[in-house]
Amino acid sequence: MKTTTTVPDYFGCDVFDDRIMKATLSAKVYASLRRTIDEGAELDASVANAVAEAMKEWAVGKGATHFTHWFQPLTGITAEKHDSFISPSPDGGVIMEFSGKELIKGEPDASSFPSGGLRATFEARGYTAWDPTSYAFINGNTLCIPTAFCSYGGHALDKKTPLLRSMEALSKQALRILRLFGNTTAKRVISSVGPEQEYFLITKEMYEKRPDLRFTGRTLFGSKPPKGQELDDHYFGVIKPGVQAYMKDLNEELWKLGILAKTEHNEVAPAQHELAPIYSTTNIATDHNQLTMEIMQKVAAKHGLVCLLHEKPFAGVNGSGKHNNWSIATDSGQNLLSPGDTPYENAQFLLFLCAVIKAVDDYQDLLRLSVATAGNDHRLGANEAPPAVISMFLGDELNAVLEAIDTDTPYAGTEKTVMKLGVDVLPKFNRDTTDRNRTSPFAFTGNKFEFRMLGSSNSIACANIMLNSAVAESLKIYADHLEGAENFEDALHAMIKKTIKDHKRIIFNGNGYDDAWIKEATEVRGLSNYRTTADCMPHLLDKKNADMLISHGVFTMDELRSRVDIMLENYCKSVSIEANTMVEMAKTQIAPAVDKYASDLARDVAAKKAVDASLACRRDSRLIARLSELTDIIDERTETLSKTMIDLREADSIIPESEFIRDKVLPAMNELRIACDEAETLTARSYWPYPTYGDILFSVK
Repeated sequence: MKTTTTVPDYFGCDVFDDRIMKATLSAKVYASLRRTIDEGAELDASVANAVAEAMKEWAVGKGATHFTHWFQPLTGITAEKHDSFISPSPDGGVIMEFSGKELIKGEPDASSFPSGGLRATFEARGYTAWDPTSYAFINGNTLCIPTAFCSYGGHALDKKTPLLRSMEALSKQALRILRLFGNTTAKRVISSVGPEQEYFLITKEMYEKRPDLRFTGRTLFGSKPPKGQELDDHYFGVIKPGVQAYMKDLNEELWKLGILAKTEHNEVAPAQHELAPIYSTTNIATDHNQLTMEIMQKVAAKHGLVCLLHEKPFAGVNGSGKHNNWSIATDSGQNLLSPGDTPYENAQFLLFLCAVIKAVDDYQDLLRLSVATAGNDHRLGANEAPPAVISMFLGDELNAVLEAIDTDTPYAGTEKTVMKLGVDVLPKFNRDTTDRNRTSPFAFTGNKFEFRMLGSSNSIACANIMLNSAVAESLKIYADHLEGAENFEDALHAMIKKTIKDHKRIIFNGNGYDDAWIKEATEVRGLSNYRTTADCMPHLLDKKNADMLISHGVFTMDELRSRVDIMLENYCKSVSIEANTMVEMAKTQIAPAVDKYASDLARDVAAKKAVDASLACRRDSRLIARLSELTDIIDERTETLSKTMIDLREADSIIPESEFIRDKVLPAMNELRIACDEAETLTARSYWPYPTYGDILFSVK
């Protein structure tokens, strides 16, 4: 009789998770390791050795021959150096060994990773340190051990280390607030995330024929196809067989790694799709999202496809984001952003809600720069993404509650009473009592906030570092005040009321796509509007931002400076690669193709005129004239862009370089694209050197 393997049978089979640890470790070792994971207790060397031995035996039993410290340097992707388990034995053979020392600490060459000046180029030493809160896993024939990455001098060279620091800062301050509400049992407060991942799938055949996709991840030229997303027929539509086969294999690979892939569907644009997981703690969710992006691309290759994670691979077509669904809860599972059943529970909920409101308003620049990349600059403010202006959506019911508190007027909901927190009855708020606002960058959705500004290729670590830290700062301010208050309830009510009054400018429930809102936000409310990476990234070093992040131990000043340099350098390099690719494509393929078509057409017209000067000939003559004009324009604009790239070399530091990119290079690129895209619409298909948008977007069957 044939047996069927079900998902529960193989879910997490490639993960050294709690089930495996319980089965392979002694009770004493397991208990000690759990204390390290759950409470941050120091790891004993004997425990590390026992865990390493069990981990090695498990991995080798599953066919692993190598191990690696898997880390997330400041490149935005992951890194790994593989070492085999083998050691020589006296008889000339080998044995498989793995020690606690090798588990806890590695020493990869750090010289070629971005450091932003934290070390000299010749200083190659760097260290990886095991993160026991994120389970080890097997990828191929390699045991992957999630680790932090730091320099020889101890500076964080990765995204994981500041993320863990921010989680600790948030937990510390949130516990102070919970103690004030009488909660003496909570040991930790944990931020959790469920990142929705959007992506495009195209055939490898189309991909290989587009140098811009291969070199930059997006199309630098391309006119809109006759049919795009206008009919909304792709969104949640029937999934094509080729895509369904890909999604099936992707799910299986993710489930083997314990990644809780839950939802899959077609997105708005042709060839665009989305995958959403179940929530995990922020650290694990970050690791899992990095893995998800890697596996998406690997599985696509097996199906003759390419997975595009660029934020705007096709101009004029829906871009790809990554919605960061963020919440906070105690270690016992109490969601602190979920309304409760008693006045005190709701007062506590409102205080945490206000902490987020204050954090988003006070540190809107940090949230904006946390999602800043050259790719995401193209997406933010387009019709499918929130604008670069940060605002919050709370919904009608919560808005009414906050308004009643602010004005000391009766709440017009189910309980009409003036709301003095903890004294009068505070009404119960039901989950999902209002519609979602897809135009809002930061929306409350029942028991969590959805931060919608992240780009598809972003590591979610950056946004959550800033969000955790900013909320920790709000909670610290609250705790400092409330712990010394003579009357807690009066002080609590005053604190919430003050927050609402001081920060209600950040709350906006309307259409974030409306130009009138952008004007109101910037000119009336005084909200920031940083359109590009070059605009926002230097603000990481603003005194209020640096002081806050340093005071909570999330970054040092040197680490902050390094990140400004690295992010701006990535921005400049990304755009420079795009500009150089545009020059090459326009000069070597597009201009010659347009010129050849115009020349061949001119010969045909000359031959026709010798026989009959018809209307068709006159139309062709106008087309020839425009094509010839466009050829000259393309040549001129290509030369202008080339010269602009030469002038870029005169910039003497990274900030002027990024500003030159913003002010000169990007406009020159746009002008060249306009001319080439018009030429595409006028040139016969047989002459055009590249697949069109229509070819690419509808290539997967």
